[in-house]
Amino acid sequence: MITQPDWTERASRYLKAELKRQGVTYDDLAARLNAIGFQETKASISNKISRGAFTAAFFLAALHVAGAQVVRIDDA
Repeated sequence: MITQPDWTERASRYLKAELKRQGVTYDDLAARLNAIGFQETKASISNKISRGAFTAAFFLAALHVAGAQVVRIDDA
């Protein structure tokens, strides 16, 4: 059975991997998220992703502005 800490780690790894695939840095991500109404900095993004402590809204918005077209749960 997958526990909550496991899901937290998986979400963090998935987001990091997708950013890398898309060639998006944390600076790029901050600028793109800010353009759609979020208030993020490179440091705040780094902290959220390293802790795995982010909302579903942040996760989906980050994937969207990074250019992800599909979210595959099996890949997480």
